[in-house]
Amino acid sequence: MPHPASPRPPGVPAARRPELPPVHDTVICVAAPCLAISPEHGQLTGRGIDGVYRAGRRLLSRCVLRVAGREPVAVRGRRLGADRASFSATVRTGADPGPDPDIGVERVRHADGTERITLRSFTARPVRIPVEVLLGTDLAELASVAAGAAGTELPAAVHAAGLRWSTGEAQAVTAAEPAPDDALASAGLLRWQLELGPGESRTIELRTTQDRVTRASAGQVANPLADAVAEGDDPRVEAWFRTSVEDLGALLLRDPEGPGDAFAAAGVPWRLGLAPAESLWAARMALPLGTGLAAATLRILARSQAGGRGPGAGRIPGPLRGAGPQLPPGCTGTEATLAFPAVLAEARLWGMPEEEVALLLPAAERCLDWLRGALGADGFLADPDPGPRRCETQAHAHRAALLGAGLLDGCGRPGGEEWRQWAAALRERFRTGFWIDGPDGGRPAAALHPDGRPLPRLTGAAAHLLDTGLLSGGRFAPGLLDRTRTEQVARLLGAPAMDSGWGLRSMAVREPGHNPFGHRSGAVRAYESAVAVAGLAQAGFEKEAAGLLRGLLDAAENFGYRLPEMFAAEQRTLGSAPLPHPAACRPAAVAAAAGIHALAALVGIRPDAPAGTVAVVPLPGAPLGALRLSGLRVSGEPFAVRISRLGLGMVEEAADALQLGG
Repeated sequence: MPHPASPRPPGVPAARRPELPPVHDTVICVAAPCLAISPEHGQLTGRGIDGVYRAGRRLLSRCVLRVAGREPVAVRGRRLGADRASFSATVRTGADPGPDPDIGVERVRHADGTERITLRSFTARPVRIPVEVLLGTDLAELASVAAGAAGTELPAAVHAAGLRWSTGEAQAVTAAEPAPDDALASAGLLRWQLELGPGESRTIELRTTQDRVTRASAGQVANPLADAVAEGDDPRVEAWFRTSVEDLGALLLRDPEGPGDAFAAAGVPWRLGLAPAESLWAARMALPLGTGLAAATLRILARSQAGGRGPGAGRIPGPLRGAGPQLPPGCTGTEATLAFPAVLAEARLWGMPEEEVALLLPAAERCLDWLRGALGADGFLADPDPGPRRCETQAHAHRAALLGAGLLDGCGRPGGEEWRQWAAALRERFRTGFWIDGPDGGRPAAALHPDGRPLPRLTGAAAHLLDTGLLSGGRFAPGLLDRTRTEQVARLLGAPAMDSGWGLRSMAVREPGHNPFGHRSGAVRAYESAVAVAGLAQAGFEKEAAGLLRGLLDAAENFGYRLPEMFAAEQRTLGSAPLPHPAACRPAAVAAAAGIHALAALVGIRPDAPAGTVAVVPLPGAPLGALRLSGLRVSGEPFAVRISRLGLGMVEEAADALQLGG
């Protein structure tokens, strides 16, 4: 899980980071920049992180319902979609003898601050019941709430059909429809007397906004993602794919500097904003849903790219990110800079219009120029400099060079052959410097120290060595490893030390410092697992890819198909379930996109829109049975593909200009 960091003087201990409140047992609704965080019972108690937020400000922290003088008995809380959740409860008023509830309560809470409370009578005669809603807020910033530094509740004032709270810099209004019979500002209380006939229902709607308007805008941008659908023998595939698409769409935010461009926020509740590398990786994994998100994200990052001349020219800025106890923080800016030309190259193959590619090409060339001058004396890329040479950073650099070369060739720009030679030289250095031989076949080092010593840890970063990227003609770029070493990495990733049964561990079980909850030292990271599935599939390792894919799907089912960014990697046993990480973002952009990426890898779509071709090369054996993906986009047109139970692929819908291959 990323955490911004900054250098500190030698000998000065790091400041203790505030402990994040647990959110694994909460129900989170998001329609960026709106957010609602609720306990499973649905009552917002005014404690902890619960509340309704907009743009990082808590507009409502307390919303407690009482019916007939008592709190309803919670029965079930569940998400109805990315942006809304339902909470069911019952009440015994005593109107009828016996233990049976006589009032049903259904609360539907939306991320935009709207809540509908519906009461239904189960009695055989009319009843008159008092209904009360206790409201309150501190108008605190989410960062203060997370740090445990939120203030006390503010005094309320009666406002129209509800209550209002304000400070010098913010205010919130909760209005009700129908208007309450009574509003007590001193108690933060709205009260109704409702009459219900047998079987009748009455609904109260609460609307919490930042101002005096009657309804809040959800704040959602025009969604550039296609409304694609998955269907198959395994019904869980449809739910996982649908939830992944919904969650990714719910995380979209406008760029303040270019409101026409949207990006995927990193995740909620902690990182509802731009994270350069993760937003770009999410856009890349969502390319089967269209190139619009990738184009917008690339434009946003191009606007932040360093200009001028010198060592930093062409680099995309980004904060440092924690790398676990084995390594110092890595730089998300380095990762984003290396990803930029690769994502642009692949987006072009999926059908990004050439005029859009042309506008972004200068920024991609500046990224490559930065890479050319960033290598150390040993021929590897440090992250950050001076610092360790991470194996995944070399993989990102190698992919940037090869996909960048293809991009330059395709756009009629010089330099492609130079970058292919550069990549070939990096391959030779990597195989010599990073590979640690051993009786079991050896392994790649997780990193090289600045003095050249290898860090002999087996980590999930090895999956990035298999993610080589797509070239023209439906070909994959060569990887840093030769075939023998690629086979060894595939074997390692598919073995129990790395495959937890729920996905890929971020560090092998017996490595020193392994922690099943450690975000870089053992926990399953959904994004890295999907990268491993796709890389293993493209390299032809069906068994290992299928094992990780099935585990990830099983984990998704256990998490209601909304995978958190990470979860504990305890070994799977009969009857066990994946354990949530209490501080993980859920949803998170790369975890949501992981479902799209893994299933697209299973289907094996290889487009080359500029050449007017598309190939479908499914993972052999059809590990999830028959599967159909429809509503995808290739060359900007609808694309549908079906995989049979025998693992044979058939394109059912495609642009007229596309020639099909295999």
